[in-house]
Parts: sequence; structure tokens; C-alpha cells
Amino acid sequence: MNNKNNIYEIKSPKITNDLDLDLFMQQLKYCGFGAGRISRAVDILYEMVKDKNTNIFFGLAGAMVPAGMRSIITDMMREGYINVLVTTGANMVHDIIESLGLHHYLYSNIKNDIELYNQNINRIYDVYLPDSNFSVLETFLQNAIDKMNKKEPISIRHFMRCIGEQIKDKNSILRTAFDLNIPIFCPAFPDSVIGLQSFLYKELNPLIIDAIGDMHEFIDICWSSKKAGSFFVGGGVPKNYIFQSMLITPKKFDYAIQLTMDSPETGGLSGATLDEAISWGKVEKNAKYVTVYSDATITLPLIYASVKSRVYKKKI
Repeated sequence: MNNKNNIYEIKSPKITNDLDLDLFMQQLKYCGFGAGRISRAVDILYEMVKDKNTNIFFGLAGAMVPAGMRSIITDMMREGYINVLVTTGANMVHDIIESLGLHHYLYSNIKNDIELYNQNINRIYDVYLPDSNFSVLETFLQNAIDKMNKKEPISIRHFMRCIGEQIKDKNSILRTAFDLNIPIFCPAFPDSVIGLQSFLYKELNPLIIDAIGDMHEFIDICWSSKKAGSFFVGGGVPKNYIFQSMLITPKKFDYAIQLTMDSPETGGLSGATLDEAISWGKVEKNAKYVTVYSDATITLPLIYASVKSRVYKKKI
């Protein structure tokens, strides 16, 4: 083993009866392919969490809330693993659905989609939710918007904060963000039922939502960060919004983790490598970064659980 050149001999992990998840992840450092990458992601997230000068920007794309990742996000927020959240309107839609006492389901026997349509059941891969959930959601959103102060244009970040304030469920991402004063930015806001319901409200009532009203606050956060870390679940709009905003500042990201299943060959941002981001001046050339190519519903819980265990053991 040559530590100076970061060359390591490949070693198989040792599986024991009393397996410690974090020690197991550390063993994976000596494995190739995805195993080595997830081990590196654990090390990088731990460094971000340990370094109190680092602001952690978390980009959440994909259908992560319907798939059951909601409590992991709220726990990460409470424990200081997320300082700024950038996400999609769709994830917040499903967060609100859960907060209203409604649920997403797994069926033991996957039904034909025509049959699902006839039974008013919607499908997200192997996750199901009834149309009736959206009826309750829409009523909640119309009432929530009605309670907002609409005398001046509302930024999307403020809109999300107002929604969070009206949610009672403490397990809600939006409510947790409100309680902890963690900003939630949702740049693709219209691309969701929240955006659609805002449009319908505006058809009959005064409502102006300022699509770029958040950017000054977000860039101020980027500018004032002594160090910056990014953690991307998927890519898309949340990833670009986080990365592009740092371009206006003289700074770059010191840490970056990306969990994705997309490849870079199409030129899309969701598959774009973090090396590529160095060419744009988004990621520091000496940054610590890794991309883990796997389903984020597998990798995110493993990375979080391992770092949580390490933080507990080291008492940082």
C-alpha cells in the first residue's frame, strides 16, 4: 500500500456476526467499482459535517419522498447534515400528502395500469397512491394560499415557508425546515401540483409569485459560506440551481457528492460528472468529490447511517 500516491491493495471486506456499518463502509475503501465510491462518499459527508465552517447544500431530485426517504431527509436536517435544501415541487407535494395523514403504498401484486386508472390509483414505478389523496391536498393548498399575505409578490422560498408553517406534522420536510429556519428553494415550482394549484388560485384571486425572488438570498448564502459542500440526490434543476449560483461568487464547492444512475454521454446535467463541474469553475480543483452510480434509495440511507454512526462514536 502506497499512501503517498493513494494506491491501495484490493482487499475483500470482512463480514462478521456483529457487523458495524461504519467499519464495514471503511473496509469498502479497499474495493473497486461502486463499493469504493460509496465508502468515499461516507468519508466526504463526514468531513462536511465535522467542518462547522462548511455550509451543506442538498439537492433533492427524483421521487424520493414517495419512495420512503422522507424521514431520512428530516433527520439529516435536524442533525445539521443539510443547511440549505433545493428540491422539486413534486417532492414537496408528496411531503404534504404524508403530512395530511395520507399515504403512499406498495402492492404485493402489481396491477395492470388500465385497471389502476379505472380504480383511480396512480403509480410511480412500484409505489401507488389514490386520486383521493390529491383532492385532500388541493383543498389544503387552496386554504394555505388563502392565508398568505398577498399584498406584495411572494418568492417561492417564502411560499414554501408559509406552507411549512401551516403543517402540523413534525415529520414533514417543510415543517422541519420552518422549525429550524432551514431555507427550502424550489426553482421548478410550477412543475408540480403546488404550482398548478397556485395557478388555479390565481385565476380567481390576487396572487403574484416572483420566480427569481429567491436568487438574492440564495446567492448571499453562497457568498457568505466560508466553505461549501454539495450533496446531490439525482441531478436536474436542483443540481444546476446550486451549482450555477456559486458562479456569481469568487468561491467554488470544496466538497461534492452525487448519487445518480445517469451516465454522462447524453450531455445532461443529471449524468454530468463532478470533474466536468471543475471546468466550469463550480467545483474547486482540489475539492473532495465522488459520484456514486446506484439507486439513491439504496445509497442515501447507507451513507447517512454510516456517517451518523461515525459521528456518534467520535462525538463531534
